[in-house]
This record gives sequence, structure tokens and C-alpha cells, in this order.
Amino acid sequence: MTKQTDESPSHATEWSAGWWHEAQRVTSPNFGPRPPGTVVDLVVIHSISLPPGVYGGPEVQQLFTNTLDWDAHPYFQSIRGMEVSSHFYLQRTGAILQFVSCNDRAWHAGRSHYRGRDNCNDDSIGIELEGTDEDRFTSSQYESLHRLCRAISGSYQIRHIAGHEHIAPGRKTDPGPAFEWSELTQWPEISGWRFPG
Repeated sequence: MTKQTDESPSHATEWSAGWWHEAQRVTSPNFGPRPPGTVVDLVVIHSISLPPGVYGGPEVQQLFTNTLDWDAHPYFQSIRGMEVSSHFYLQRTGAILQFVSCNDRAWHAGRSHYRGRDNCNDDSIGIELEGTDEDRFTSSQYESLHRLCRAISGSYQIRHIAGHEHIAPGRKTDPGPAFEWSELTQWPEISGWRFPG
């Protein structure tokens, strides 16, 4: 399923059954097993806010745990009944929440195709950043994303990183033009990952 590539004590203590110890654990019911023999080799970056452009509330966590009050805001009617999740969610403050073990299949990608493969949920780790396509993400979010990517690179065989817009072009546009891919290319821990063209 997933192969621990570094069994040194520093990496062994960072993770427990696919849960990263630095993240706040908020368990989502929206997940399933990865297909047998799956190698997790892709990280997918998303952006999300509920309602769109509103930050700091509990609505994203509620969406991922199937506890969102659909009648609390008119926008929620457009996503009513949706059952989704992501492995990680990075708030504007830099706080990191984890909803699904990285050893399991979260429901973040939807209909998707990348690296010549369909169904990117099967072999990817999904990371949601609190934000929109238009708003710049915070320095705290990039710092947290750096720490998270470093931890992931030490324990999973990641070879690719892409945005939701790259794996579902024409259907999704996040994380959008405000996301600074150039920032990520400076991180030595992921220098071997392939970025979107």
C-alpha cells in the first residue's frame, strides 16, 4: 500500500498508521481503502473556504465530517449532501488538521487524470489550503505546507505534486493563480518531485 522509505527513529516517531503527529486529528468518515498494491506517489494541492472567501470558521471541518448545517448559508444548498474529505487542511493561521490517514483513500480529487492515470484519489495525498483562487495564501500556510511536505517526503514515495486544476482541468481551478508554486521549488526536501508543467 504505502511503503515507509525511512525507518530511522526521527521518521518513525512522526507518523502512526498514516497519521502525522504534528497535525490535529479530526476523523472524517469519508474515506476508503486504497486499491491493492497502490504506491502513493502524488500530492494534490487544493484550496477551499466555506462560504467562499470567508475564513476562520468551522464550516470546512464540518463539511469533511458530514456535520455541516446545509441551511446555515444559501451557498451550502449548492453542495448539499456532498461527502468529501482531504487528508490535510491548512488554515490561514498555519494550523494543520488531518482528517484521513495517508494510508487510506480520501475523497478529494473526484473525477481526475494525471501522469497517465485516472482516479487520483487512489494514489495521492490531498492537502487543502484555506483560501480561494484569487486571495494570496499566508506565509504561515507556506511554512506549514513546507513542514508537511518534508514529513511526507520522508515516509512516502512521492514523485509528483500538482494542483486540483491540473488533475481535473476544465472542472476545477484551485488552488489558482494566487498559489506560489515557485515558493515550493525552493524547498530542497522536495526537489526531486515533478511539478506541473
